[in-house]
Amino acid sequence: MRTRLAVAASQLRRTWDPGRLGFATTAELPELEGLVGQEQAVRALGFGLSLRSPGYNIYVAGPAGTGKTSYTSSLVRARAAGEPPAQDWVYVHNFDRPDEPLAIALPPGTGTSLVKAMEEIISDAQRIAARAIAGPEHQGRRDELLRAAQQQTEQAMLELEQLASAHDFGLTHTDHGIVPVPLRNGQPMTGEEFDSLSAEERREITARAKEIQRAVAEASRRAWEVEKAVRAELQRLDREVTGGALSPMIEGLKARFPGIPALAAWLNRMAVELIDPAIPSRGAADADADAGLPLRRRRPADPFARFRVNLLVANDPAGGAPVVIEPNPTYVNLFGKAEYVAEDDEPGNRHLQIKAGAVHRANGGYLILQAADVLASPTAWDALKRALSMREARIEAPGAENRLLPVALLRPQPIPLNLKVILIGSAQLYHALYAVDESFRKQFKFRAEFEVAMEANEQNVAGYAGFIARVCRRERLRDMTAAGVAQVLSHSHRLSEDQTKLSARFNEVVEVIYEADAWAALEGSPVVDAQHVHQAIQAKAERSSLPERHLLEQIRRGTLLIDVSGRVVGQVNGLTVMQRGDYRFGSPRRITARVFIGQKGVLHIEREVALSGQIHDKGLLTLTGYLGDRFGQDKPLAFSASITFEQSYMPIDGDSASVAELIALLSALADVPVDQSIAVTGSVNQRGEIQPIGGVNEKIEGFFRVCAELGLTGRQGVVIPRQNLHNLMLTDDVVAAVEQGRFHVWAIDTIEEGIELLTGLPAGERGADGRYTAGSLFDRVDSRIRRLARQYAYWRGGSGAGGGD
Repeated sequence: MRTRLAVAASQLRRTWDPGRLGFATTAELPELEGLVGQEQAVRALGFGLSLRSPGYNIYVAGPAGTGKTSYTSSLVRARAAGEPPAQDWVYVHNFDRPDEPLAIALPPGTGTSLVKAMEEIISDAQRIAARAIAGPEHQGRRDELLRAAQQQTEQAMLELEQLASAHDFGLTHTDHGIVPVPLRNGQPMTGEEFDSLSAEERREITARAKEIQRAVAEASRRAWEVEKAVRAELQRLDREVTGGALSPMIEGLKARFPGIPALAAWLNRMAVELIDPAIPSRGAADADADAGLPLRRRRPADPFARFRVNLLVANDPAGGAPVVIEPNPTYVNLFGKAEYVAEDDEPGNRHLQIKAGAVHRANGGYLILQAADVLASPTAWDALKRALSMREARIEAPGAENRLLPVALLRPQPIPLNLKVILIGSAQLYHALYAVDESFRKQFKFRAEFEVAMEANEQNVAGYAGFIARVCRRERLRDMTAAGVAQVLSHSHRLSEDQTKLSARFNEVVEVIYEADAWAALEGSPVVDAQHVHQAIQAKAERSSLPERHLLEQIRRGTLLIDVSGRVVGQVNGLTVMQRGDYRFGSPRRITARVFIGQKGVLHIEREVALSGQIHDKGLLTLTGYLGDRFGQDKPLAFSASITFEQSYMPIDGDSASVAELIALLSALADVPVDQSIAVTGSVNQRGEIQPIGGVNEKIEGFFRVCAELGLTGRQGVVIPRQNLHNLMLTDDVVAAVEQGRFHVWAIDTIEEGIELLTGLPAGERGADGRYTAGSLFDRVDSRIRRLARQYAYWRGGSGAGGGD
C-alpha cells in the first residue's frame, strides 16, 4: 500500500526548462503591452466602458495585486484620449439671489479665457468710464444742468431776500441754515434793542419772522428738490455715458463667446450692474461717506467681486475626456465645498468661495475610486449614489441638517452630470453590496472581474516573460536570464498553489524581481540568474519565519508533544496552517480519541468549549454519518467518544482534519495503534471519499521540518487527498528528501486507503451477512461497538443490544 499510493518526486513540483523558453535574457524580449492572463476581464472592461446608458457604472472586482487598478487606469486613459473633451464650468454671481450662484457651461478650454476677459473688463471699466465722463460733450451737459440749477437757486434766494426786505428783515446764513434777522434803520437789530421794544412790537416782529421762516423753509424745500433732480439727472447722464462707453467692450466679450444663452443673459445683466461701480466719482463719494461706519455697513473691499468669474473646472480642448483618480474620496474631495458664509460677508463674494470636487473635474469623463475607501465615508457614498441617480452634482455642506444653530450656507445651482464611475475592489465587497444595497445594484450594473490565476499555457508564459522584461527596463533593473525567468515561473506556480496555473498577483512577483536584482548586485553579477531568484525567495521566507522557528524549538524541547516515530492507539498527527502576516507555515498537531461506555456519541472537546468554527463542526458531524453508515445498520451506536486537538488553545476551523479525526476514532474503537511517523490531512464525506483541502504545501513542509528537526528515519511522510496532487509545489529540500527515500508523500482516494497506510491493517469489506472481513480494522471496530452496546445495556439493566460477537 505504501508503494502503490506513493507520489513520485517528479509530481511534487513543476519546473520549467530554460532552454524551452526561447531566449537567453529578457533583453531580447519585447515589453508586455497590457495584461497577461486576464483576457476575459479585459474584454468585459472594454465593453463596459463603451456602455453610456444610465446606471452602467462599472465595478472592477479581483484580488489585490492582480494589476486591476493600474490596468483599469491605463485602459480608461487610452479610451478617454479618443473621446470629446468635457465642458468647462464656471460659477457667477446671481444678481437676484446672491446665495444661489449660477452655473454656466462653456466649451472646453474657454473658461480660462472668460476669466481673463472679465478681469480685463473690470480693470478697464473705471478708466473707460472716467474718460467718457471727462469728455467735453458730457461735461458740457453737466455744466448746463448745474447752471440751470444754480439759476433756479439764485432766483429763489432773490425772491426770499425781497420778501424779507419788504418786512424789514435781513437773512443770515448759519450752520443751521438761513435765519431771518429784524432790521432797524437798515441794520440788524441787537438783542438789547429788541428787548427795549414794547410787547406789542415784539409780537408783531415775531409774527413777521415766522412768515419769513415759512418762506425760507419752502425755498429750502424747492432748492432741495432742484438739487435732488439735478443729482438724479447727473447720475443718469453718468450712467448713460458710462453704459455707452462700456457697451462696445461688453458686446465684444459676448461676441467672443457666442452660442451660450446662459452666459449671454448673465453678461446682459452684468453690463447694467457694472455701470455704478465703474463711475469713479461714485466710488470716492461712497468711500468718504462710509468713513467711521461699522464694518458690516461699509462698502465691500472689492466692489467688482460680483463680476468676477469663478472657474470651477477647466478642460484641455485637445486632451480628450477627463479621467480623475481620487485617492481620498471623502465627501469634500468628491463634491467640493462652498466655504462658510459669515454674517457680515459680502453677497458679491460668495460665488468665489465655491471649490470643485473630483466629481466636477471628472464630469463628462471617468472617475476611478477604490470601493473600500469611498465606503469608509458613508456621507460620500450616499451622495455619490444620489448624484448618479439624479444625474446632477450638488455642492452642499455635509451634515447641515444636523446643526443646532442655523448657518448661512450657499446653495449653488447644481451641475448636470454625465459621468461614468469605476469602483475597484474585492469580489467579496461587490457581493456584499449587491446583497444589501439596492441603489448599488441600480447604479453599478456592470462588473468586470480579474482572475487570481491563469492557465500556464504557451501564450501566458510568453506574456509573463514579457512582463518581467517590462519591469526590468522600466525600473532600470538588471536583465534576467532564462533560468531566472524559469525560477520565477516556478515561484508563480507556488503562489497560485497549482501546477497548471500561474499566479496573477503580480505585486508579489515584482517583489521577487526587485530582491533578486539586489542579490545580483551584491554578487556583482551583470544579470539576474536562477540562484538570485532562489535567494530572494528563501531570504524573504527566512525573514518572516521566526514564529515557525519558535514552534520547532518547542517541539524539539518536548514542550509541544509530537511523535514522529512509534505507534500509538487513538492518536494521529493532524496538520494545520498558521498565518502570520504574509507568511504561512504548516504545523503538526496531535489529535487523540478516547472511547468509553455511554450513548453520547462523538464529543469534540473544541466544540464544547466554543473553540471550533462552523465548518469544523460540520466535518465532525459528517464523521457521525460515516460511522452510522458503516456500523449502525444492524445495531445502535451506543458508545461515547471524545476527540480533541492536544495543546491547542486557539480557535480552529475547516474540515481538513476530518480524515485524521476519523482514523484516530477508528483506531481507538479497534484498539489498533497508528503509525506516528505519518501525518494526515484531508476532508472526508459520509461515504468515506477523500476531499481536497487548502494549504497542502505548507502542511507537508511543516511536518517535514519537524521530522528533520527530530531526525528523519526514512519511514516518515504525509498522506494527502489525491485531488490535491496538482496543488503540489514543494520546496527543494522536501523534493530532494523524497527523491532520496528519506521522506514520503502518499495520495489517497478513500478513507480505507488511509486506514491501511496508518494502521497496517486492511479496512475490510462487508460480507453478505453484514459482517466485515475477519481480522480487518472494521471487523474490530464493529465488534467493539457491539460489546460497548451490550455493556451499556447491562449497566442500564436492559436485555442487551442486538446481535452477538
